[in-house]
Amino acid sequence: MKIALAQTNFLLGNIAANVKNIIKASEYARDELGAELIVFPELTLTGYPAEDLLLRPDFIAAANNAVYQLADAVDGIALVVGFPELDGDKLYNSAVVLHGGVTLACYRKRALPNYGVFDEQRYFAAGDQPCVFEFNGTFIGLTICEDVWRPGIIADNKKAGAELLLTLNASPFNSGKIHQREAIICSQVKAAEIPLVYVNQVGGQDELIFDGASFVVNQQGEVVFRAAEFKEQISVVEFDGNQPLSSTCAPLYQEISSDYQALVLGIKDYVRKNGFQGALLGLSGGIDSALVLALAVDALGADKVEAVLMPSQYTQDMSIEDAIMEADALGVKHHTIPIEPAVTAFNGMLAELFAGTAKDTTEENIQARCRGVILMAISNKQGKLLLTTGNKSEMSVGYATLYGDMAGGFAPIKDVPKLLVYQLAKYRNSVSPVIPERVITRPPSAELAPDQIDEDSLPPYDLLDPILERYVELDQSAEQIIAAGFSPEHVARAISLVDRNEYKRRQSPPGIRITPRAFGRDRRYPITSGYRGI
Repeated sequence: MKIALAQTNFLLGNIAANVKNIIKASEYARDELGAELIVFPELTLTGYPAEDLLLRPDFIAAANNAVYQLADAVDGIALVVGFPELDGDKLYNSAVVLHGGVTLACYRKRALPNYGVFDEQRYFAAGDQPCVFEFNGTFIGLTICEDVWRPGIIADNKKAGAELLLTLNASPFNSGKIHQREAIICSQVKAAEIPLVYVNQVGGQDELIFDGASFVVNQQGEVVFRAAEFKEQISVVEFDGNQPLSSTCAPLYQEISSDYQALVLGIKDYVRKNGFQGALLGLSGGIDSALVLALAVDALGADKVEAVLMPSQYTQDMSIEDAIMEADALGVKHHTIPIEPAVTAFNGMLAELFAGTAKDTTEENIQARCRGVILMAISNKQGKLLLTTGNKSEMSVGYATLYGDMAGGFAPIKDVPKLLVYQLAKYRNSVSPVIPERVITRPPSAELAPDQIDEDSLPPYDLLDPILERYVELDQSAEQIIAAGFSPEHVARAISLVDRNEYKRRQSPPGIRITPRAFGRDRRYPITSGYRGI
């Protein structure tokens, strides 16, 4: 028996197009690969996560009607497809097996995750039974994503007579997730002694990235096939009875290169799926915008990306030189628009009202907001997506200007801590040198005041980032962080900034999630709150 793994990247919500793509992939697997059965990811018909589209009766009706269309659409191959199954007043996250116009089986997901980015209990009722069907003389069990992470469900399928398991997945990426995923699944499979086919979705969906890396495990818990990461792919694995034969195993990326590929895919799919003509960004000569430019070019191609230099009286010559060097190295069209005329005009308009007051961050923010207006105007005129360049460290502590450098439609490195920004830049230069070395080695600066550097306002990043990880991602208290060896002053400063800047994070563009706990879907804090972590 030959089983095809359909690692697909479909557009969420476009059920009609998804049906056509399922049919096309099934016919390809049958005709070109000789497959007898093809497995698609979790909730293939709708896409995942469909969020509150799942509360719309018309959307659910369209998805259920699509199952009937598929049943009669393809002959000569069995289809295993994920869909939201409506039964009475209950909605299930289900997988259906279609063959020759007949439904061979329908399984309802039993383990509904309701943590991190997952809200499945908001939408779905849980199934309570294993599902086993016979195909070509083999008894096959069905599971969906979280089922195979929970102890007992794989064993339940074996007790019900399953000799082989198929699992449909929409497992989102974060750093290290690929290795964690395989380790857990292989351990469960080895304990139950039953082979497993794991098919995972691939592609970007708003903040989430799905990395693919579908795989097959034999009953000894060994990976005998692995599809590529971050790429759409239809593969076939041959079975002798219920035993998978060894096949090609694509290599697993190392963590930094994997993070980089996830960011590239996130930009590519957000631009493509939302119909933008390309992307643009403000290029400052600093490390953050340098990395975002490289990511955008790798995602979209140099001809689809534009950079805008917007120097002020505080911009150093080396910043302009480095920005132009990088744009030229990547083959990107770039423009220079000095902001001083706009800054002078705004300061003049406000001079009477501000008379008698000292200069402070207000005047600095005017500069950033002039840049935001310029970039948004170009974005509107050209239909290109404006990429913001703020990183997770800055978003954590509010070191960014609302309606200034935060203005834009998508924030690619919003979940990338500053220290990781440097690692990703060095990784990209190892592929081909496009980011000037001086950009990586010079102290970071917003260049909104004379001789300004980030450490004027923040602890050094090699101290700040570990504190932020402990407070934001691990929910450690100030006392725990201080006990780990960090100075009380740095801890108090960092926590205070995080607590009082939730209002900024709520108004920031969506960004790509690559850590286990990102702002937005993962970490949801109230803006108005009397709680303080310090």
